[in-house]
Amino acid sequence: MIHTDPREENIPASAEPSKATILIVEDEPGPRNSLTMILRPFYHLHVVDNAHAARRVLGEQRIDLVTLDLKLPDCQGMDLLQEIKLERNEVEVIIITGYGSLKSAMDGIRYGAAGYLLKPFNVAELIALIQQTLEKKQRLDRLRDMLASSRSGWETEQSATLAWNHLREQYLSLAQGKRRADFPAGDQSDLASLLSELLEAKDRELLNHSTRVSGYAALLADHMNLSASERKALALGSFLHDIGKIALPDHLVSQSGVPGQRDSEGFKRHPEIGARIILPLQFPAEVGQIISYHHERWDGAGYPNGLQGEGIPLLARVVCIAEVFDHLVSEEAASIEEAIEEIQRQAGTSFDPTLASLFARVATKCKASLPALAASSGQAAVPES
Repeated sequence: MIHTDPREENIPASAEPSKATILIVEDEPGPRNSLTMILRPFYHLHVVDNAHAARRVLGEQRIDLVTLDLKLPDCQGMDLLQEIKLERNEVEVIIITGYGSLKSAMDGIRYGAAGYLLKPFNVAELIALIQQTLEKKQRLDRLRDMLASSRSGWETEQSATLAWNHLREQYLSLAQGKRRADFPAGDQSDLASLLSELLEAKDRELLNHSTRVSGYAALLADHMNLSASERKALALGSFLHDIGKIALPDHLVSQSGVPGQRDSEGFKRHPEIGARIILPLQFPAEVGQIISYHHERWDGAGYPNGLQGEGIPLLARVVCIAEVFDHLVSEEAASIEEAIEEIQRQAGTSFDPTLASLFARVATKCKASLPALAASSGQAAVPES
């Protein structure tokens, strides 16, 4: 059922353009009425009490944000969340539930929710979270528009420099405080936030994957004799290993794209593109090596250069293992034990056998904490350079 506020029914599309539009999906009358009363002064509202009506509104109206109950009469809220993020990734979702658990919170963030609140919710916390989410959405929407219009703008180092200048100028104009800075000088936290949200603007799962790979690489690094500069380069390079995908067509990046897309020549260009994209950022050389060579294989059958054995830079070999492990756990739904076994099975072919053996031992020792890492969603900022 759709509950329409008569005071908002006839608002022209051009009226009050600064007001965002929120869809409240809540089957309990009490919380539904409370949300409506709290949010009405600040936003345009659509209010429904089931998933079917929510889908209809989403199909007919421009919605900026959804507040979503997890327990609906005709659908699990988590299923509706996944539908929304698959079909309308630009729509932000905040889960508001009275049936919260650590698992549901982790799943919600993993599937793309921007926030998670328990009933009874704190009004100030609700308003702050919605405002913060909408401000972030504005930045992401701007970045999406810029990515769509500048896909060919990364072909040379010079064009990449111009693209970064434009990106950062636009990003800072939307960031809190409206600060300006010459690129690449200035506050490095601005650059860290831009890199993180740039990945999210392209595809939220790209950000999630990058965060998880960085975490798995760090687990391995903790048991290696790396210098401080190498650890810093590994943290940054593992997070940015797929940065080249921002210049690829969306269907080559999305998990819901054409099967077999990872074997296409277009997809296999992303390491080369990524290494070129970051040149203006003047990161350490090891960062570029990770991005360039994380798809090389120990037996020489990888890409883009067919490097072999110790000819592959050490940190790229680390990220290669971390990325495949994440692919197994997060995309192929392998158990932690199955993924560890697969890493061991590919030692000496895909992976450096010494590193693969070390990773297997470390992952086995830490496997109780790995599910939380696998569910992580990129909420932490990219490591600063």
